Amino acid sequence: MTQTEWRGKRALVTGGNRGIGLEVVRQLGELGMEVYLGTRDLAAGESAAVSLGLPGIAPLRIDVAGPASVDAAREALAPEGVDVLVNNSGIYPRGDAAPEEVEEAWQVNALGGWRVTQAFLPPMRERGWGRIVNVSTELAKHADQQRGGGIYPVTKVVVNAMTRALAEDLGDTGILVNACSPGWCRSDMGGEGAPRSAAQGAASIVWGVTMPDDGSSGGFFQDGEPLPW
Repeated sequence: MTQTEWRGKRALVTGGNRGIGLEVVRQLGELGMEVYLGTRDLAAGESAAVSLGLPGIAPLRIDVAGPASVDAAREALAPEGVDVLVNNSGIYPRGDAAPEEVEEAWQVNALGGWRVTQAFLPPMRERGWGRIVNVSTELAKHADQQRGGGIYPVTKVVVNAMTRALAEDLGDTGILVNACSPGWCRSDMGGEGAPRSAAQGAASIVWGVTMPDDGSSGGFFQDGEPLPW
């Protein structure tokens, strides 16, 4: 699609109020999309939306770990829903995570994306067109050889598997589903010593959103290149 053709498409980016998520919101907004900036803290989301200085950006309260919150977000955007969904929300417990931290990571990183996708998929099916990008990590490549890293890469391996399964289920519906890694980026999660900027990481994700209608589905990519997993 050209830039003009993206204008007016509706997108939801979860975890969109800071870091890579905020940069994804920015880049989609610059393409002319109407973007819902998903955030657990509505005040933080409002501030983040204003900071971009772009038209068509609106905060939307959504806690991907809470079924009631996801349902409320779906109802707020009904009946049209969105054309584009970026499942970006994620947390990275450090070191030996406590059981409650492991549970939270599972609910947010793995089940959260599944929950949101199930909520916003029906209108895409009705239109016969859509894009779903699940934000993964390069730590999930070569999953059979991966060692260490705690619960975070485990949840992202699950994200990749769900991506492939959903792509197979959707078949020729016109909805493309892919997992994209932003790489190791400077952000609250990645730290200041990371080699890539949040904008670079976001561009890797936006590539997955803007691929043509005959593009890949069920793949795992970084910077437009396939990653093994």
